[in-house]
Amino acid sequence: MANTTSAKKATRKIARRTAVNKSRRTMMRGSIRTVEEAIAKGDRDAAIQAMKRAEPELMRAGQRNIIHKNSASRKVSRLTHRIAKLAK
Repeated sequence: MANTTSAKKATRKIARRTAVNKSRRTMMRGSIRTVEEAIAKGDRDAAIQAMKRAEPELMRAGQRNIIHKNSASRKVSRLTHRIAKLAK
């Protein structure tokens, strides 16, 4: 348990940031899910449209340290590659 006033304040700040980051992570995962569902259906146009929404979401999550920047780039790259394979 926090003893000092600064430690108590830090605990409150952490709780607020956790709530914000949770919602951002949920939004990010949802956008990834829509891309993956479109890929699974084989619908290239829908996948491209979903990717247009998902890519900024992923990169923003990387900037805000919700996920690591390299992890965000890797996810974008792999999704893009899977969409490109649909054209064949």
